[in-house]
Amino acid sequence: MTWFFVALLSSFLSAFAAITQKKVLFELKPLEFSFFLSVVNLFFSIPLFFFISYDTITFQNLSVLFIKSLIGALAFLCVMNALKNLQISNALPLLALTPGFVAVFAFIFLDENLTYYEIVGLISLIVGTYILESKSLKEVLIPFSVFIKSKYHQFILAALLLFTASSIMDKLLLIKLNLTPVSLTAFQHIYFALIFGIIFFFTKTDLTKQNIATIKNNFGWIALISILTIGYRFSQVWAVSLASVALVLAIKRTSVLWATIIGGKIFKDTNLFKKVIAVIFILLGAILILRD
Repeated sequence: MTWFFVALLSSFLSAFAAITQKKVLFELKPLEFSFFLSVVNLFFSIPLFFFISYDTITFQNLSVLFIKSLIGALAFLCVMNALKNLQISNALPLLALTPGFVAVFAFIFLDENLTYYEIVGLISLIVGTYILESKSLKEVLIPFSVFIKSKYHQFILAALLLFTASSIMDKLLLIKLNLTPVSLTAFQHIYFALIFGIIFFFTKTDLTKQNIATIKNNFGWIALISILTIGYRFSQVWAVSLASVALVLAIKRTSVLWATIIGGKIFKDTNLFKKVIAVIFILLGAILILRD
């Protein structure tokens, strides 16, 4: 059961990282925050390079890791855009819908049958999403139309697809391509800093004196987020190396419950009780789909 406690640790660290990210995003733009966080992450990752098994490093696994990191960076940027503009108790629960997306896509494109548990899980995900986004039970279609009308909900949908691909590639790198959790975490932070740096500079983002002052004022928070981020990424990768991706993600996604309850209270989100009920339905659906 070591994997369970490691995955649970990843869940708690992820929840507190999201809460502190929301605080900093009140003052920084998502791309600015993502770039500077990636640089600080790389700095704190330096000690990991002394524990890498360099004989397992190959051009192949580093190339696959770069693709996985690019996907992960884009997903992270999507989440930060959504988190900045939506209430934390609205944005994060939707990220737990990934198992539903995987099950539906496998049914449509891979001709895989849906099991009884998957069907019940999908219903639970739909009910949870409905409760989360609904304003009135009389307006049946409005909760789902928000995904078409709101660009920030579209960021969440994009992140769901990208995180699904990223999680599958984690297992490929750890099991098939023999990367250790330490190696994956360390080199991934090099790639993240490179990717966010390229995006940051090529979008010609201007750093005014006011922006620099804001970054300095939030540096302590960024450093804390960096430690939490490295912690939850490493513990998730470690857990995946010990158990299946599905089991680990089922536990990891409980982070949305902790973040919704604690973050919702801190940031005074509206209709928090309703959202907690929605999160429970969404998590139940995710666990039912991932149980196999």
